[in-house]
Amino acid sequence: AAGGGWRCGRGADGSALRWCITGALCASFLGLGMSIAVLGPTFPNLAANVRKNVSDIYYIFVGRSLGYLGGSVVGGVLFDCMNATLLLALSMLGTTAGLYAIPWCKESLLLTILMSVIGGSMGILDTGGNVLALNTWGSEAGPHLQALHFSFAAGAFLAPILAKLALGGSESEELAGAEKTNQSVLKSVPTASAASSTPAPKDHQDEEFLWSYIIIGTYILFTAIFFFVLYSKGSSARDKSKASAQKGRLAKYHWPLVGLLFLFFLFYVGAEVTYGSYVFTYAMIFAEMTESEAAALNSVFWGTFAVCRGAAIFGAAFLSPSTMIVMSLLCSAASSSALAFFAHYRALLWVGTAVYGASMATVFPSGISWIEQYTVVEGKSASLFVVGGALGEMCIPAAVGYLQGRFHHVPVITYAAFATSLMTVLLFPVMYKLANAPQENDLKEVSDSETREALLSNSRLTEEEEDEEDVREWNDADFEVIEMNDKLKNSLTDISSRIPGDSPAEVSLQPHLDNPPVVAGDSPGRQNGNVDWEKSE
Repeated sequence: AAGGGWRCGRGADGSALRWCITGALCASFLGLGMSIAVLGPTFPNLAANVRKNVSDIYYIFVGRSLGYLGGSVVGGVLFDCMNATLLLALSMLGTTAGLYAIPWCKESLLLTILMSVIGGSMGILDTGGNVLALNTWGSEAGPHLQALHFSFAAGAFLAPILAKLALGGSESEELAGAEKTNQSVLKSVPTASAASSTPAPKDHQDEEFLWSYIIIGTYILFTAIFFFVLYSKGSSARDKSKASAQKGRLAKYHWPLVGLLFLFFLFYVGAEVTYGSYVFTYAMIFAEMTESEAAALNSVFWGTFAVCRGAAIFGAAFLSPSTMIVMSLLCSAASSSALAFFAHYRALLWVGTAVYGASMATVFPSGISWIEQYTVVEGKSASLFVVGGALGEMCIPAAVGYLQGRFHHVPVITYAAFATSLMTVLLFPVMYKLANAPQENDLKEVSDSETREALLSNSRLTEEEEDEEDVREWNDADFEVIEMNDKLKNSLTDISSRIPGDSPAEVSLQPHLDNPPVVAGDSPGRQNGNVDWEKSE
């Protein structure tokens, strides 16, 4: 059952189980990064394998992107309906099947279909992995999300190296393009167009490049098997009762908040991919750098990106997600401003590029951790975040490339970095305001508490008034008693004055009663006799 994993997570072995889930997710994201990044270095080999020019099969990237978007949406829906570990295991089996089939694919249409299948599986994994980490760790998910996305960057870095080794040390490929995104499909159109004039690979290279796909596919297969083992143990971290209880934790503006974070990730991922894709060209054309210097600048961007993403695993244990986002946005705004307006200073270009890469490292995982503090992040919500990032990666680099082609003398890339940074800086305060808006239940609780306070205050006032009234009544009673005693004293004084031989002091010692008590056994006559006897004396 889906809830069994969470209940197991609360037992004695819960901590070990949750760490196993995190390890499996990191391994899967390592494979995700390798699967995405391996396409760039092997793209000429794939073109030769289907007997096409490199410039004629650009549509395989479109197929993979569409598959990725579809997989993200479908995965978000399925994740709310079925076991999480089973869904991730099946998605990785789909990726494995596609990677195994690609080297033997001889038709461009079939290659596009395979790329779409792989993209869909990757979309499911990207969406489900983030939500599973949140459900497993809850408020402690920050460092684990950072570890997931660091694993992706590590896989994207390793894949081109693996492909180069499989090709037997062929010509050097641009490795930095492998790290272009943190969570979705890489666009390799610049690489493809640059390689269109490259001669077709040799036959032995056609045979050797397939080993990179086989190795990556086998690695992902073992990871899928591990997820099947977790599923057989009942591990899912998806407790239905917990999920239903979380419904009451939805933010007042849940869907507007999700929509704004969708736009936030669109601009952020688009900016990251755009600068990583075009910084090499910018350095050579506008900064007049040599090819080696431009490559070094590109490496600085992705190097600081990877290092800061790794450091964020430890930083997330001490800093809140909102603090990390604010720090990243401030660094992004400062560095993009320097790149847009002061890049003609060579030192500022290097420093600005390094800081800009570092500021991009933690935004995506920190954003998911941040919104989880205010509302429930389910499969559908997470799929929108992934789709937003994927659309930003597809649209913004294409728009920048188009504008750069129209305006040759304008550094569109740096202005785009500044504009996207400005958008994210403006969006986050709005999201923060919506996230902290009080819910109706909170307002009702406040109203009820105020009502209770007022009732308690009124009751205390009523009790005090009653006490004061009692005091007044007792005082009046005391005055009445004093007045009555004075009247009795005066009356007795008058009586004593009419009785000869008795002094007022003696009379005052007698009972002050109009009718003296009747003693048992005495008759009225005896009493009268005693009075007469007293008088005769």
